[in-house]
Amino acid sequence: MSQRKPQPRRGQKPADAPETENDRIAGRNPVLEALRSDAKIDLIYVGQESGGLQEIIRLAKEKGIPVKVVTESKLSQLTGGAVHQGVAAEGACGTYVSLEELLERAAEKGEPPLLVLCDGIQDPHNLGAIIRTAEAAGAHGVVIPKRRSASLTLTVGKTSAGAASWLPVARVPNLASAMETLKKNGVWIYGTDAAGTSYTDADFTGGTAFVIGSEGFGMSRLVSEKCDAMLSLPMRGKVNSLNASVAAGIFMYEAVRQRLRSDVFTTGVNLWQTINLH
Repeated sequence: MSQRKPQPRRGQKPADAPETENDRIAGRNPVLEALRSDAKIDLIYVGQESGGLQEIIRLAKEKGIPVKVVTESKLSQLTGGAVHQGVAAEGACGTYVSLEELLERAAEKGEPPLLVLCDGIQDPHNLGAIIRTAEAAGAHGVVIPKRRSASLTLTVGKTSAGAASWLPVARVPNLASAMETLKKNGVWIYGTDAAGTSYTDADFTGGTAFVIGSEGFGMSRLVSEKCDAMLSLPMRGKVNSLNASVAAGIFMYEAVRQRLRSDVFTTGVNLWQTINLH
């Protein structure tokens, strides 16, 4: 006879319940950047004993967003024990867009697409760090699958230091299908493999997407087969792998270096003014 699992009390989430998506952000930088980016915010909570929040309170009042003063214990409860720095906001830490919107964003800027595809990145800290670096590098967006992936949660927003409010994230049903759409739009897709071409020998001045696999398992077989080429990073020490977000940062900034040298960021490429969405 099977044993029944204990049921949570009313109002209590099960221990294995996923983190609530898109409903709350915490921390001074994430909240401030959300306000600056005009993200949807319904209410801001500030701690009774928290100082240095004048800019956040001023922007909230300018935008007509109510500010509620609460105790530190209430803030901790609202943020699930996360480091909140005395402030939290009720609203989206980021909203999802379509894959086509990422391509349109690149076209509007007159730049070849620069994207990061996350394959099985389930650690929200890694996803947040990737989003933060991608935004800083001028990437046009991040793509994540609906399954087997971290999503835009409070932890991701906090780790991204507010970048999740600025950089669009596309959430797709099938990453392999999304890769085919990108290929039809002239985007060259790079995976990572120890036997691949050195990342410094590849050309990232055209449409580029980097696939970052999970630290434990790497890229899935199907996603790996869909890549146009494989890249490798030189490993000179005893450790034979890097954190996923660190590897993503190295690839993205090599693309930035190449594009700055070729004036891609300033002159644009007419090829990207027209995109194929089908």
